Amino acid sequence: MTFFDLLTALSDISLVISVLGLIFVAGGFLALIGINIFERLRGRQLGRPLRRLILTEADLPHVLVQVPVFNEPETVAGALAAAAALEWPRDRLHIQLLDDSSDETSAIAARVIGELHERGFDVLHLRRGDRSGYKAGALAAGLAHSNAPYVAVLDVDFRPPSNWLRKVMPALIADPKASFIQSRCEFANAGANWLTRAQGLMLDAHYVLEQATRFRAGWLFQFNGTAGVWRRAAITAAGGWSSDSLCEDLDLTVRAEIAGWHGLFSMDPPVPGLVPDQVRHWRVQQRRWSNGFVQVARKLLGQIWTSDWSKRRKFSASILILVQAFYPCVAIAIAALLTSVTLREGDSTAYLPIIDLIAVLMAMVAVGMTLTPYVILRRGSFSRYIATVASLTPLMIFVSLSNAPSILKTVFGADDSWTRTPKAAVVVARIAAPTDRIGRF
Repeated sequence: MTFFDLLTALSDISLVISVLGLIFVAGGFLALIGINIFERLRGRQLGRPLRRLILTEADLPHVLVQVPVFNEPETVAGALAAAAALEWPRDRLHIQLLDDSSDETSAIAARVIGELHERGFDVLHLRRGDRSGYKAGALAAGLAHSNAPYVAVLDVDFRPPSNWLRKVMPALIADPKASFIQSRCEFANAGANWLTRAQGLMLDAHYVLEQATRFRAGWLFQFNGTAGVWRRAAITAAGGWSSDSLCEDLDLTVRAEIAGWHGLFSMDPPVPGLVPDQVRHWRVQQRRWSNGFVQVARKLLGQIWTSDWSKRRKFSASILILVQAFYPCVAIAIAALLTSVTLREGDSTAYLPIIDLIAVLMAMVAVGMTLTPYVILRRGSFSRYIATVASLTPLMIFVSLSNAPSILKTVFGADDSWTRTPKAAVVVARIAAPTDRIGRF
């Protein structure tokens, strides 16, 4: 075999392996789409509706609201105000600002917290000597200063409606084996530009199709790191927050499930936040998530497959944890395809079936995952939907090519640092309450 033949064979093998990876990821999404179609045909959803206890004021437990922050001067005051506005008995509502900032954020926060103290709110301004463990380290440090049995986590750019705890806590309290309840998230700046519209489309699909369907089907689904409330006993049973992954939320979710707990998902009320409005910031966010998922896979996939879970549950969990394989698979497939076609002097005939397969899979997943949420949530016109969904393919290719090297390094054991995703301060004032255009699922 000549060197030319060897190079061609290696390129073809790489192409086949990457395409198989894409089929694996697409298969998981197609399964979720299929479940939704099945539910609509039978006229009834899988699983049982959330059970919500009727609680008297005396029944309401102590709740700790944790707000991690690092250099967010534009959003910190609003975050504290939103936490204080939650409708919960003041003597049982405890707020922690977990402040690792090194800029004026801390001074702004101190002024707001002083005003809240004067109004009788229990607010702790916790500042650490360093950022060890990043967000996970801050959350763990906060828990050491409270014994509240329930812990709400809110990123600094999220603004829960005032009745949020009143709506979700009864369901969490009603299920003694529920580790957390995750709320659907809205994004107040989703209409700011073409990038935020694309993210809004994808994130609607994530919450309405992926998260909600996984919950109803009894599959593993993740805590999203914000807009959720944890039962402290579940955090303890899982071993607490861990900083050995950039996705501390997924890491804790999986460990809690292995320990015998399960999550709950609530469609309403949604909790509004922000998405990055610049490509460079979005790319950093996607890289952090992708590397974090790889780290969780390296750490916990073995434990999942040696657990006493059913094969179906193990497989569905693996699909979730390995979903970020999409990005390196796309990058490798493009590189291998271009190499193979070049080595064959530009003749792509042999690869047309593979190209067609990838195109069909991407179209089925893109439309199947996004159209239903777009219609249910009444996001806009059909022409706007077509234009937005058409932007997803180039976006996915861009982020795949730009982040693939970092992801592959993480696969082979490289570490990465936790990087904050900047959000646009100009739209923060718009986040006050959930949008009025929310439909029912």
